[in-house]
Amino acid sequence: MRNAYPINVLNAIKNLQEVCSIYCATANPVEVIIAQTGQGRGILGVVDGESPKGIEGAKDVQDRRAFLRTIGYKR
Repeated sequence: MRNAYPINVLNAIKNLQEVCSIYCATANPVEVIIAQTGQGRGILGVVDGESPKGIEGAKDVQDRRAFLRTIGYKR
C-alpha cells in the first residue's frame, strides 16, 4: 500500500477474517524476512526503519524544544 499511513488503515486490516497477525505498521521503509520450507512459508521478522543519522547533542535538544514550543506542542 503506497501513500497510505498505517494509522488510517490498521483497524480495517485487523478486522479482516483472513488476517491473523499484524507484524509491522509503520510509515518507514521496511524489509520482511521470509523463510520457505516443505510445509509452506512464514515470516521470520521485519526490519523497520533506517540507521540513525547522528546523535542529538545539547544544541539539538535546545533547538527541538524551542521548535515544539513555537508550534504550541510543548509548554
